[in-house]
Amino acid sequence: MVATARRGRDRITVRIMRAITIREFGGPDVLAWAEVRDPEPGPGEVLLDVAATAVNRADLLQRQGHYPPPKGTSDVLGLECSGTVAALGEGVTGWRVGDEVCALLAGGGYAERVVVPAAQLLPVPEGVDLVTAASLPEVACTVWSNVVMVAGLRSGETFLVHGGAGGIGTHAVQVAKALGARVAVTAGSAERLRRCAELGADVLVNYREQDFVAEVGRADVVLDNMGAAYLDRNLDVLAPDGRLVVIGMQGGVKGELNIGKLLSKRASVTATGLRFRPVDGPNGKGRVVAEVREHLWPLIASGQVKPVVHDVLPIARAADAHRALADGDVFGKLVLAV
Repeated sequence: MVATARRGRDRITVRIMRAITIREFGGPDVLAWAEVRDPEPGPGEVLLDVAATAVNRADLLQRQGHYPPPKGTSDVLGLECSGTVAALGEGVTGWRVGDEVCALLAGGGYAERVVVPAAQLLPVPEGVDLVTAASLPEVACTVWSNVVMVAGLRSGETFLVHGGAGGIGTHAVQVAKALGARVAVTAGSAERLRRCAELGADVLVNYREQDFVAEVGRADVVLDNMGAAYLDRNLDVLAPDGRLVVIGMQGGVKGELNIGKLLSKRASVTATGLRFRPVDGPNGKGRVVAEVREHLWPLIASGQVKPVVHDVLPIARAADAHRALADGDVFGKLVLAV
């Protein structure tokens, strides 16, 4: 959409689009589908016509004012999307206008258009439709970077993921099984655990009724979204030479770390995130995306790892999607069609 305004004798042309905006920090009702300025790709960037985006817990935190975007990036919500290449910035190669892609974003996905560094683009996996593809970039890059690139999960090891019914959890279960691991999950109901078992989970722990340390025994790799609340018990469940990777703080930000336990097991604790990584460099998002494309996309194309989408809602119902995710009844990902 093009808007023209006058400033003195000059005519100023501004391209506008629609996006989900945050009127003020607060509950889901602060979200509004409104007009904003259309982005333009800079050098090394690609402009996408967005087909769909997906909802992540980070979006809920940003809406509440607790998770601001990296400096210099869009303040529109949305850490992933799918869509069609609309324009290429200077120096971009390997992509063409009209290509169907999905992308890992630092923000901006809840919109009709978004600009993304070319290094963070992925082709839509074979066998996956364009809208469903929006559910993949954030979970795929989070799981592969943490479970494989950081923790080095190997065939025959035991892998424990907390929140096995969520977007990260449902993806992690399948990736770990494809790598030949024994998989344990925690979830809050028998039904959610049953569905985790259908994805391949071997050990099912209802965290409301059971102690995951007693049920799992020993885990070589733990992927944790709880943070402080689970820190000590995560150390208890680690096997010798075990690796704990913390990717969330749903259970608080401050905990006591027993160095004695850590030393006795020769274990490691790592905390990582994706959003604030640079695009380039050995730990950059570009490298993560490249590894996902090389190693994980073939698993999706073969059907060993499948997208798990709870529901698809129109983008104008973003507030309803935020409420559903907060209520805790979502299994897998919620997608917003633009």
